[in-house]
Amino acid sequence: MIKKAILLISTFLLIGAFSFKSAAQGKKLRTIVVDAGHGGTDAGAVARYENSLHSKEKDITLAISMKLVAELKKQLPDINTVPTRTTDVFHDVNEKSRKANEARGDLFICIHADSGPERRGRRQIGTRTVTRYKVTYTKVKKKKIKHSEPYEVEIPEYESYIMPGTANGTSVYIFNPKNIGTKIKSVKNDPEDFEVQFEKEDSTASQVDYTTPEGKQLAQIYVKLYQEKSDLLGTLVNDEVAETGRLAKGVKQRGTGIKVLEATKMPAILIETGYVNNPEDERYISSEKGQQELAEAITKAVVKYRAQIEGPKTAKKP
Repeated sequence: MIKKAILLISTFLLIGAFSFKSAAQGKKLRTIVVDAGHGGTDAGAVARYENSLHSKEKDITLAISMKLVAELKKQLPDINTVPTRTTDVFHDVNEKSRKANEARGDLFICIHADSGPERRGRRQIGTRTVTRYKVTYTKVKKKKIKHSEPYEVEIPEYESYIMPGTANGTSVYIFNPKNIGTKIKSVKNDPEDFEVQFEKEDSTASQVDYTTPEGKQLAQIYVKLYQEKSDLLGTLVNDEVAETGRLAKGVKQRGTGIKVLEATKMPAILIETGYVNNPEDERYISSEKGQQELAEAITKAVVKYRAQIEGPKTAKKP
Protein backbone atom coordinates (compact mmCIF):
# COMPACT_ATOMS: atom_id res chain seq x y z
CA MET A 1 0.00 0.00 0.00
CA ILE A 2 2.82 2.40 0.88
CA LYS A 3 4.55 1.72 -2.43
CA LYS A 4 1.29 2.22 -4.29
CA ALA A 5 0.64 5.46 -2.46
CA ILE A 6 4.13 6.70 -3.29
CA LEU A 7 3.60 5.86 -6.94
CA LEU A 8 0.26 7.64 -6.97
CA ILE A 9 1.81 10.70 -5.35
CA SER A 10 4.63 10.59 -7.89
CA THR A 11 2.09 10.39 -10.68
CA PHE A 12 0.17 13.44 -9.48
CA LEU A 13 3.40 15.37 -8.92
CA LEU A 14 4.50 14.57 -12.45
CA ILE A 15 1.11 15.59 -13.82
CA GLY A 16 1.29 18.83 -11.86
CA ALA A 17 4.80 19.47 -13.11
CA PHE A 18 3.87 18.80 -16.72
CA SER A 19 4.28 22.22 -18.23
CA PHE A 20 5.97 22.23 -21.60
CA LYS A 21 8.90 24.26 -20.38
CA SER A 22 9.80 21.90 -17.52
CA ALA A 23 8.91 18.72 -19.41
CA ALA A 24 10.69 19.60 -22.60
CA GLN A 25 14.06 20.47 -21.18
CA GLY A 26 16.52 18.07 -19.61
CA LYS A 27 17.32 15.16 -21.93
CA LYS A 28 19.85 15.72 -24.67
CA LEU A 29 19.17 15.00 -28.31
CA ARG A 30 21.50 12.13 -29.11
CA THR A 31 20.02 10.14 -31.99
CA ILE A 32 17.84 11.20 -34.94
CA VAL A 33 16.24 8.57 -37.18
CA VAL A 34 15.41 9.66 -40.75
CA ASP A 35 12.98 7.50 -42.69
CA ALA A 36 12.50 7.60 -46.47
CA GLY A 37 8.91 6.60 -47.14
CA HIS A 38 8.02 3.61 -49.35
CA GLY A 39 10.74 1.88 -51.43
CA GLY A 40 11.37 -1.24 -53.45
CA THR A 41 8.12 -2.81 -54.65
CA ASP A 42 6.16 0.01 -53.02
CA ALA A 43 6.51 3.04 -55.28
CA GLY A 44 4.10 5.17 -53.30
CA ALA A 45 2.46 8.02 -55.21
CA VAL A 46 3.37 8.19 -58.91
CA ALA A 47 2.99 11.20 -61.22
CA ARG A 48 0.71 9.99 -64.02
CA TYR A 49 -0.81 13.19 -65.33
CA GLU A 50 -0.20 14.14 -68.95
CA ASN A 51 3.33 15.45 -69.60
CA SER A 52 4.46 14.66 -66.06
CA LEU A 53 8.00 13.67 -65.12
CA HIS A 54 6.58 10.29 -64.03
CA SER A 55 8.21 10.78 -60.65
CA LYS A 56 7.87 8.07 -58.01
CA GLU A 57 7.44 8.95 -54.37
CA LYS A 58 9.95 6.30 -53.26
CA ASP A 59 12.71 7.96 -55.30
CA ILE A 60 11.89 11.47 -54.12
CA THR A 61 11.77 10.47 -50.45
CA LEU A 62 15.10 8.64 -50.66
CA ALA A 63 16.81 11.58 -52.34
CA ILE A 64 15.51 14.12 -49.82
CA SER A 65 16.24 11.82 -46.88
CA MET A 66 19.85 11.28 -47.92
CA LYS A 67 20.34 15.04 -48.33
CA LEU A 68 18.72 15.55 -44.92
CA VAL A 69 21.00 12.97 -43.29
CA ALA A 70 24.05 14.67 -44.83
CA GLU A 71 22.88 18.11 -43.69
CA LEU A 72 22.13 16.94 -40.14
CA LYS A 73 25.56 15.33 -39.89
CA LYS A 74 27.14 18.53 -41.18
CA GLN A 75 25.33 20.93 -38.86
CA LEU A 76 24.97 18.59 -35.85
CA PRO A 77 28.10 16.40 -36.00
CA ASP A 78 27.82 15.34 -32.35
CA ILE A 79 24.42 13.75 -32.95
CA ASN A 80 24.00 10.23 -34.33
CA THR A 81 21.85 10.44 -37.47
CA VAL A 82 20.48 7.08 -38.63
CA PRO A 83 18.67 6.50 -41.96
CA THR A 84 16.20 3.61 -42.11
CA ARG A 85 17.15 2.95 -45.74
CA THR A 86 19.84 4.15 -48.11
CA THR A 87 18.82 2.16 -51.19
CA ASP A 88 15.66 1.28 -53.10
CA VAL A 89 14.40 -1.41 -50.71
CA PHE A 90 11.03 -1.99 -49.09
CA HIS A 91 10.50 -2.02 -45.34
CA ASP A 92 7.03 -2.31 -43.89
CA VAL A 93 5.86 -0.03 -41.09
CA ASN A 94 6.75 -2.54 -38.37
CA GLU A 95 10.30 -2.84 -39.69
CA LYS A 96 10.72 0.93 -39.88
CA SER A 97 9.52 1.45 -36.31
CA ARG A 98 11.62 -1.49 -35.08
CA LYS A 99 14.75 0.05 -36.61
CA ALA A 100 13.96 3.42 -35.05
CA ASN A 101 13.31 1.94 -31.62
CA GLU A 102 16.40 -0.28 -31.73
CA ALA A 103 18.49 2.77 -32.61
CA ARG A 104 17.08 4.32 -29.41
CA GLY A 105 16.15 7.40 -31.36
CA ASP A 106 15.22 10.62 -29.63
CA LEU A 107 13.53 11.92 -32.78
CA PHE A 108 11.92 10.32 -35.82
CA ILE A 109 11.58 12.24 -39.10
CA CYS A 110 9.67 10.52 -41.88
CA ILE A 111 9.86 11.92 -45.43
CA HIS A 112 6.95 11.42 -47.84
CA ALA A 113 5.40 13.02 -50.92
CA ASP A 114 1.68 13.54 -51.41
CA SER A 115 -0.78 13.14 -54.27
CA GLY A 116 -4.13 14.84 -54.68
CA PRO A 117 -7.29 13.31 -56.17
CA GLU A 118 -6.80 12.04 -59.71
CA ARG A 119 -8.84 14.03 -62.24
CA ARG A 120 -9.62 12.79 -65.73
CA GLY A 121 -10.45 14.85 -68.80
CA ARG A 122 -12.00 13.92 -72.16
CA ARG A 123 -11.16 15.44 -75.52
CA GLN A 124 -11.90 14.86 -79.19
CA ILE A 125 -9.02 13.39 -81.18
CA GLY A 126 -10.69 12.96 -84.57
CA THR A 127 -13.68 11.42 -86.33
CA ARG A 128 -14.57 8.10 -87.81
CA THR A 129 -17.12 6.91 -90.36
CA VAL A 130 -19.83 4.54 -89.23
CA THR A 131 -22.66 2.93 -91.12
CA ARG A 132 -26.14 3.33 -89.83
CA TYR A 133 -29.46 2.18 -91.16
CA LYS A 134 -32.69 3.95 -91.85
CA VAL A 135 -35.52 1.57 -91.14
CA THR A 136 -38.87 1.81 -92.90
CA TYR A 137 -41.87 -0.47 -93.16
CA THR A 138 -44.30 -1.22 -95.95
CA LYS A 139 -47.57 -3.00 -95.57
CA VAL A 140 -48.27 -5.94 -97.85
CA LYS A 141 -51.73 -7.27 -97.22
CA LYS A 142 -51.82 -7.70 -93.43
CA LYS A 143 -48.06 -7.99 -92.92
CA LYS A 144 -45.40 -5.29 -92.28
CA ILE A 145 -42.25 -5.61 -94.35
CA LYS A 146 -39.07 -4.09 -92.82
CA HIS A 147 -36.63 -2.23 -95.07
CA SER A 148 -33.12 -1.13 -93.94
CA GLU A 149 -31.38 1.50 -95.98
CA PRO A 150 -27.67 1.97 -95.10
CA TYR A 151 -26.08 5.40 -94.86
CA GLU A 152 -22.75 6.71 -93.53
CA VAL A 153 -22.11 9.39 -90.91
CA GLU A 154 -19.02 10.94 -89.33
CA ILE A 155 -18.89 10.74 -85.53
CA PRO A 156 -16.27 12.23 -83.16
CA GLU A 157 -13.67 10.05 -81.43
CA TYR A 158 -12.58 10.87 -77.86
CA GLU A 159 -9.81 9.91 -75.50
CA SER A 160 -9.51 10.28 -71.75
CA TYR A 161 -6.41 11.60 -70.04
CA ILE A 162 -5.20 12.33 -66.51
CA MET A 163 -5.18 16.00 -65.66
CA PRO A 164 -2.65 17.70 -63.35
CA GLY A 165 -3.71 18.11 -59.74
CA THR A 166 -4.33 21.49 -58.17
CA ALA A 167 -3.29 20.70 -54.57
CA ASN A 168 0.20 21.86 -53.63
CA GLY A 169 2.42 22.71 -50.68
CA THR A 170 4.14 21.00 -47.77
CA SER A 171 2.34 19.54 -44.75
CA VAL A 172 3.63 18.15 -41.46
CA TYR A 173 1.81 15.38 -39.58
CA ILE A 174 2.05 14.20 -35.99
CA PHE A 175 0.30 11.24 -34.41
CA ASN A 176 -3.35 11.64 -33.48
CA PRO A 177 -3.98 11.34 -29.72
CA LYS A 178 -7.19 9.49 -30.57
CA ASN A 179 -4.90 6.62 -31.55
CA ILE A 180 -2.76 6.93 -28.43
CA GLY A 181 -3.01 3.22 -27.59
CA THR A 182 -0.29 2.15 -30.06
CA LYS A 183 2.09 4.84 -28.82
CA ILE A 184 1.58 3.80 -25.20
CA LYS A 185 2.11 0.17 -26.20
CA SER A 186 5.42 1.05 -27.85
CA VAL A 187 6.57 2.57 -24.55
CA LYS A 188 5.38 -0.31 -22.37
CA ASN A 189 6.87 -2.97 -24.65
CA ASP A 190 10.33 -1.90 -23.54
CA PRO A 191 10.00 -0.67 -19.97
CA GLU A 192 13.63 -1.26 -19.05
CA ASP A 193 14.64 1.39 -21.59
CA PHE A 194 12.06 3.86 -20.36
CA GLU A 195 13.39 7.21 -19.18
CA VAL A 196 11.15 9.97 -17.91
CA GLN A 197 12.49 13.04 -19.68
CA PHE A 198 12.14 15.61 -16.96
CA GLU A 199 14.81 17.71 -15.32
CA LYS A 200 16.99 14.72 -14.36
CA GLU A 201 17.53 11.65 -16.51
CA ASP A 202 18.14 9.49 -13.41
CA SER A 203 14.61 10.16 -12.14
CA THR A 204 13.36 7.49 -9.74
CA ALA A 205 10.26 7.38 -11.91
CA SER A 206 12.34 5.37 -14.41
CA GLN A 207 12.15 2.47 -11.94
CA VAL A 208 8.36 2.28 -12.14
CA ASP A 209 6.69 -0.90 -13.37
CA TYR A 210 4.73 0.36 -16.37
CA THR A 211 2.43 -2.65 -16.40
CA THR A 212 0.74 -1.42 -13.20
CA PRO A 213 -2.20 1.03 -13.20
CA GLU A 214 0.08 3.73 -11.79
CA GLY A 215 2.73 2.94 -14.36
CA LYS A 216 0.19 3.19 -17.16
CA GLN A 217 -0.65 6.70 -15.99
CA LEU A 218 3.02 7.62 -16.18
CA ALA A 219 3.24 6.09 -19.65
CA GLN A 220 0.35 8.32 -20.71
CA ILE A 221 2.23 11.34 -19.37
CA TYR A 222 5.29 10.28 -21.32
CA VAL A 223 3.25 9.93 -24.52
CA LYS A 224 1.78 13.38 -23.92
CA LEU A 225 5.36 14.63 -23.78
CA TYR A 226 6.03 12.94 -27.12
CA GLN A 227 2.96 14.70 -28.50
CA GLU A 228 4.13 18.11 -27.33
CA LYS A 229 7.64 17.61 -28.66
CA SER A 230 6.30 16.33 -31.98
CA ASP A 231 4.09 19.39 -32.26
CA LEU A 232 7.03 21.66 -31.42
CA LEU A 233 9.25 20.18 -34.13
CA GLY A 234 6.38 20.08 -36.62
CA THR A 235 5.69 23.78 -36.06
CA LEU A 236 9.36 24.66 -36.46
CA VAL A 237 9.58 22.67 -39.71
CA ASN A 238 6.42 24.34 -41.02
CA ASP A 239 7.87 27.78 -40.23
CA GLU A 240 11.19 27.03 -41.94
CA VAL A 241 9.44 25.69 -45.05
CA ALA A 242 7.39 28.89 -45.19
CA GLU A 243 10.66 30.86 -45.10
CA THR A 244 11.66 29.23 -48.41
CA GLY A 245 8.60 30.73 -50.08
CA ARG A 246 6.74 27.44 -50.39
CA LEU A 247 3.16 27.02 -49.24
CA ALA A 248 3.42 25.62 -45.71
CA LYS A 249 0.10 23.98 -44.84
CA GLY A 250 0.63 23.61 -41.10
CA VAL A 251 0.85 20.78 -38.58
CA LYS A 252 -1.93 18.23 -38.93
CA GLN A 253 -3.23 14.97 -37.53
CA ARG A 254 -4.72 12.23 -39.68
CA GLY A 255 -7.97 10.84 -38.33
CA THR A 256 -7.15 7.29 -39.36
CA GLY A 257 -3.75 7.58 -37.73
CA ILE A 258 -0.24 7.10 -39.11
CA LYS A 259 1.13 3.80 -37.84
CA VAL A 260 4.81 4.62 -38.20
CA LEU A 261 4.40 7.68 -35.98
CA GLU A 262 2.43 5.75 -33.39
CA ALA A 263 4.75 2.73 -33.22
CA THR A 264 7.96 4.69 -32.69
CA LYS A 265 8.96 5.24 -29.08
CA MET A 266 9.97 8.86 -29.50
CA PRO A 267 8.68 12.21 -30.75
CA ALA A 268 7.90 11.75 -34.44
CA ILE A 269 6.79 13.75 -37.46
CA LEU A 270 5.92 12.89 -41.05
CA ILE A 271 6.57 15.51 -43.74
CA GLU A 272 4.54 15.45 -46.96
CA THR A 273 7.09 17.45 -48.96
CA GLY A 274 4.89 18.16 -51.99
CA TYR A 275 2.38 16.76 -54.48
CA VAL A 276 3.71 14.54 -57.25
CA ASN A 277 0.59 15.14 -59.36
CA ASN A 278 1.01 18.92 -59.28
CA PRO A 279 3.41 20.06 -62.05
CA GLU A 280 5.10 22.83 -60.06
CA ASP A 281 5.43 20.70 -56.93
CA GLU A 282 6.65 17.68 -58.89
CA ARG A 283 9.40 19.69 -60.55
CA TYR A 284 10.42 21.17 -57.20
CA ILE A 285 10.61 18.00 -55.11
CA SER A 286 12.26 16.11 -57.99
CA SER A 287 14.98 18.72 -58.45
CA GLU A 288 18.35 18.85 -56.70
CA LYS A 289 17.65 22.45 -55.72
CA GLY A 290 14.25 21.73 -54.21
CA GLN A 291 15.43 18.63 -52.37
CA GLN A 292 18.43 20.44 -50.89
CA GLU A 293 16.30 23.43 -49.89
CA LEU A 294 13.88 21.16 -48.03
CA ALA A 295 16.73 19.28 -46.35
CA GLU A 296 18.24 22.54 -45.13
CA ALA A 297 14.88 23.88 -43.94
CA ILE A 298 14.21 20.71 -41.91
CA THR A 299 17.73 20.83 -40.46
CA LYS A 300 17.28 24.45 -39.37
CA ALA A 301 14.10 23.38 -37.59
CA VAL A 302 15.92 20.52 -35.83
CA VAL A 303 18.67 22.90 -34.66
CA LYS A 304 16.04 25.21 -33.15
CA TYR A 305 14.20 22.23 -31.66
CA ARG A 306 17.39 21.04 -30.00
CA ALA A 307 18.03 24.45 -28.48
CA GLN A 308 14.54 24.49 -26.96
CA ILE A 309 14.67 20.89 -25.75
CA GLU A 310 18.11 21.05 -24.20
CA GLY A 311 17.88 24.63 -23.06
CA PRO A 312 20.19 27.53 -23.94
CA LYS A 313 22.88 26.40 -21.51
CA THR A 314 23.22 22.83 -22.78
CA ALA A 315 22.54 23.09 -26.52
CA LYS A 316 25.69 23.47 -28.54
CA LYS A 317 25.86 25.64 -31.58
CA PRO A 318 26.41 23.65 -34.82
